[in-house]
Amino acid sequence: MSTPLPTDAESRRLHESGSRTQNWQRWGPYLAERQWGTVREDYSADGEAWGYFTHEQSRSRAYRWGEDGLLGVTDRECRLCFALAMWNGRDPILKERLFGLAGPEGNHGEDVKECYYYLDSTPTHSYMKALYKYPQGAFPYAQLIEENRRRTKAEPEFELADTGIFDESRYFDVVTEYAKAGPDDLLIRLTIANRGPEAAAIHLLPTLWFRNSWSWGCTHEGCEVKPRLEAAGPAAVVARHVSLGEFRLDVEQPTGAEPVELVFTENETDAQQAFAVDDGKRYVKDAFHRYLIEGETAAINPQRHGTKTAAIYRFNIPAGEQVVVRLRLAAASEVTEQPFAGFDELFALRIREADEFYASKIPDSSNAEEANVARQAYAGLLWSKQFYHYVVKDWLAGDPDQPAPPTVRQFGRNHDWPHLFNRDVISMPDAWEYPWYAAWDLAFHMIPMATVDPEFAKGQLELFLREWYLHPNGQMPAYEWALSDVNPPVHAWACWRVYKMTAPRGERDVAFLKRVFTKLLLNFTWWVNRKDVAGNHLFAGGFLGLDNIGVFDRSKPLPGGGRLEQADGTAWMAFYASTMLAMALELAQFDNTYEDIASKFFEHFIHIADAMNTLGGMGLWHEDDGFYYDQLKVEDSVTSLGIRSIVGIIPLFAVEVLEQVDIDRLPGFRKRMEWFIKHRPDLGRHIAYCEKSHAGVEDDEEHQHNFTGHRLLAIPSCERLKRVLAYLLDETEFLAPHGIRALSQFHREHPFILWAEGQEHRVDYTPGESITGIFGGNSNWRGPIWFPINFLIIEALERYYHFYGDSVSIPCPTGSGRMLNLFEASQELRRRLSSLFLPDAAGRRPCHGVEERYANDPHWRDLPLFYEYFHGDDGRGLGASHQTGWTALVATILSDLHTPRTAGHAQRNRPAQTSAHEQNGRLAQPQHGYKQTQPR
Repeated sequence: MSTPLPTDAESRRLHESGSRTQNWQRWGPYLAERQWGTVREDYSADGEAWGYFTHEQSRSRAYRWGEDGLLGVTDRECRLCFALAMWNGRDPILKERLFGLAGPEGNHGEDVKECYYYLDSTPTHSYMKALYKYPQGAFPYAQLIEENRRRTKAEPEFELADTGIFDESRYFDVVTEYAKAGPDDLLIRLTIANRGPEAAAIHLLPTLWFRNSWSWGCTHEGCEVKPRLEAAGPAAVVARHVSLGEFRLDVEQPTGAEPVELVFTENETDAQQAFAVDDGKRYVKDAFHRYLIEGETAAINPQRHGTKTAAIYRFNIPAGEQVVVRLRLAAASEVTEQPFAGFDELFALRIREADEFYASKIPDSSNAEEANVARQAYAGLLWSKQFYHYVVKDWLAGDPDQPAPPTVRQFGRNHDWPHLFNRDVISMPDAWEYPWYAAWDLAFHMIPMATVDPEFAKGQLELFLREWYLHPNGQMPAYEWALSDVNPPVHAWACWRVYKMTAPRGERDVAFLKRVFTKLLLNFTWWVNRKDVAGNHLFAGGFLGLDNIGVFDRSKPLPGGGRLEQADGTAWMAFYASTMLAMALELAQFDNTYEDIASKFFEHFIHIADAMNTLGGMGLWHEDDGFYYDQLKVEDSVTSLGIRSIVGIIPLFAVEVLEQVDIDRLPGFRKRMEWFIKHRPDLGRHIAYCEKSHAGVEDDEEHQHNFTGHRLLAIPSCERLKRVLAYLLDETEFLAPHGIRALSQFHREHPFILWAEGQEHRVDYTPGESITGIFGGNSNWRGPIWFPINFLIIEALERYYHFYGDSVSIPCPTGSGRMLNLFEASQELRRRLSSLFLPDAAGRRPCHGVEERYANDPHWRDLPLFYEYFHGDDGRGLGASHQTGWTALVATILSDLHTPRTAGHAQRNRPAQTSAHEQNGRLAQPQHGYKQTQPR
């Protein structure tokens, strides 16, 4: 049965792109927002990437591995780039890229100091829209650097708006829009509005250039002969590239303003400016800055050719008025004699098509504010796709035509990843703050991505399992700063989730599931062999993406030579095993050779869960507190680290509901599972494994007719689940007005303190920015709200509900007397998380804190920002400000709020079951006291 073709225009373009009949995704927002200060551009001996290639140098030095620009576009191999540049007549430098603080400059690490917003994008980038707010006064570069350097970690960051630069609305709104007439025909519309009280001048320089692939002497793929840009009349440029072909940029002459001026130079390093060396080159990368701001007419090529060009527009815009600039970049085969005929009509069509596409993705029941938040979350997600180029072998060795890098690099950062060859468009966490992939971030990105572009989502998940990414030992690359760092193993979950999201049952992409499953086997084996040090099914893992969550830096040696048995590391592995079990059972429906693998993962899960609950008596479970804790082992001494953090919540994620009808079709797996049930009844003491789901009763012959066909595999028993949830949903502990905190606020008044080797190790509740220097101090897991963990909590509650239905209800919030089933509790968390971005009655969005502009100014108030994490008390945004990225999960959360769900045909009308745990009409309350001990 063939799948019917999609009916809306954007979905048809996606289909054509996926079937490779039309290359609609050749061009997109793949140009980085920041290339300077990255590891791949760092050739230093000490690995100080921020200092080796600075923002100050970025206008003069050619990049080796990529390009950056302001709200720009490029092709998927970053050969030809287009972006904005501008000058207000007062700035000391030409504004060609976003400014921000380097890691050592900020009081909380690197931080962009600009105001810009991704407003819209379709998945094929047939329409895109973004906004940049450009001050009319001199940009306060020095003030931002000096004041943030002066501030301590206990103080808030000093932002651009804090300088007063936007007072009296003295700024320009610069709106950038792109619309595709065809796969290689890009219409560009720039709208510059003066929001200030007086007329103001602006120089606008739409810029076209080739990435420098010719200066290095390299021989790998992508190193090509020098391309060429040349004028084709007063308002057109022809671009010729050996692999891209020939393109033409048409520039519309402005009405009522000075004629446009085309200027040319080379995208090559200004050695005199960057290194105080005269290499004889006359036309270099910073020529337009020197020409426009310093008046150096000899900086541009009078022959009107080169590898970098700009069209200079000079406007004086009256107060409250705007101007529009139109350009068109098209392949030579698609160039028309009248490039601007039907221009605005095509934009109107693409906008209508974008509206039609998102109308099919955002539920009709969403209100206008919810729809706006979802639309901008998807826009940020799609704008954060970036061309990423990093070939470790060549990066270590250096290039033939450049000075040899220090030999110490052969033993330094990433030297043990010589196979890594990255040259792809990849979803980035944040296009400025994190312009490099992070493997565990990407897994979460692909959940909302699967809604709008399922093929790209599957392709990204496969990419990281390909042999030029995955290490030969099975480890996935973490991120460029340390490819060998260990992040939570969530890739399998994302693959499984995307597999189920992207098609109804019976029509799913089984071939995709087989491909990723095979490679995930290698990764799972790496985890088992490398992170279960003692062979007892309790895992370490180290960093695990949670930065300063623990009392120790978990990537470094522990006091006294101790070993940390991590509740989260162990739970992540149980989660991994249960996900691989579900995948294997699915594949076994089509190929019974997967039955044996399913049995293997079933046993893995059982042993991990058993160790977590019982090893050494109670495992990592603390019976008095009713919570899971890390344990520190030093020789024969074992210390339970009584920190109530999400480390003890993560064990709840390891839950899978098995369908009996599927099990019955797999006799080999069923036989092995039943052997375990019969011969290992001890495992049932603390694990909800293979419990049968009935109408509120346990398994016995009398009630066999009530069996609903579900079996539960989970780390906590029902009783332990309720005890942990009592903490989770307690507003004096984890439950915040806008989600689940990473650390219980119990530790506000009761910090965890442990002495080891004469040194105090301490964990305090810190709801905002980090006040410690662990992992650079630019993120904090000791109190704020993080979307990825909250999302997994919500999903886990739904899976528990799928099994327990209405037979389990809990007070939410704890102590309130308001009883909810687990699905209703998950919806409550969705509502709290989504409230971060939705305006209250006064127009305030919690994510914006107390900034008045976002509540009262019509030019600011519809612009939510999707931060990296959020304050645990008031919800204001913290960390990276454009983390779409995993915070784009809010689009999925908003959609799920409007999507009716049930636990299954037998779940909805169950009579309530009263357990001994609830016989007094309430859940047993968690015990807040614990003894803090120190290792011997």
